[in-house]
Amino acid sequence: MRTFTTESWIQAGMNRSNVRTILEMSLSRPVKVFLEGLGFVVKGEVGGCDLVALKGDDLPVVVICELKLTFNLELILQGVDRATTSDEVWLAARLSSRGKGRESDARFRNLCRRLGFGLLGVLPNGEVEVLVSPTAPMPRKNPRRRSRLVEEHRRRRGDPAEGGGSRTPIMTAYRQRALVCAAALAQGPRRPRDLKASIPDAYNILHRNVYGWFVAVERGVYNLTESGRRALLRWPQMISPPDLEYPVIGVSRPIIASRSTESEPG
Repeated sequence: MRTFTTESWIQAGMNRSNVRTILEMSLSRPVKVFLEGLGFVVKGEVGGCDLVALKGDDLPVVVICELKLTFNLELILQGVDRATTSDEVWLAARLSSRGKGRESDARFRNLCRRLGFGLLGVLPNGEVEVLVSPTAPMPRKNPRRRSRLVEEHRRRRGDPAEGGGSRTPIMTAYRQRALVCAAALAQGPRRPRDLKASIPDAYNILHRNVYGWFVAVERGVYNLTESGRRALLRWPQMISPPDLEYPVIGVSRPIIASRSTESEPG
C-alpha cells in the first residue's frame, strides 16, 4: 500500500491545512475497526469529537478517540477536554517511522497513564498498536530518587543555585563541602582527619578529587591546586573555613598528583 506524506500531497498542489485534515482522516478507519473489534459502535465527528464509541444500551460506556498525525501536547489537551464527557479517552496518531516520536518517550506515556488516557499507534499498513491502556496502573514512585532529592536539599547550605539555570555549574551540597575543604587547604597542607570535625567525608572528597582542586603532597597529606584557588575566587560567598585544631603541615617530599574523577557523588 502506498504511503502518502504531507510533502507528497503538497507537491500535488494541496495546501498544508487540507493535507493534514486528509491524513488525520486516514487514521479514522483503522482506529474505528480497532474499537469495533472491542465491541463498540463507532461513529465519526460527533459533537466535535473525531470518534465516539458506545457499548451497551441503557447506560452505555462512552469512549472518545481523538486523532492527530503525531503525538503532541495539543492531542493531550484535547483528551483533557474530552475526559469530562466520556468514560474513557483514547489518543491515536501515526507511529514515527524512526521510532523517535513522543510515543517512545516514557514521560509522555507516563503522563497518559496519570491522566487515564489510552494511546493507540497506527502503522503505515493500517495496523493499530495499543501503546498505553486507559486502565494501565499509575507510574510507580521512585523512593530512591525521592530520598536523594531530600538528602541533597537538606545538605545544601542556604539556597546557592538559581532555579532554571543549566549552563553553569550547579552549587550542590558536595561542591559546597569541597569548597570548605579548599578553604582550609588554602592555609596550607593538611590531613583529612584535620577537617573531619567540620566535613565528616573530607577523606573521600580529597581522595576522589572530583574537581581537580586537590593534590597529594605526601602520603595522607593534601594541598590546594591552582584550579582549587580559582574555585575559591569564583565562589567566595560559599566559603566558610572550618575551625581547625591542627596546624599547617610542613611538606618536604615532592608533589604527587592525586586522582581526579568526572562524576560527582551526592
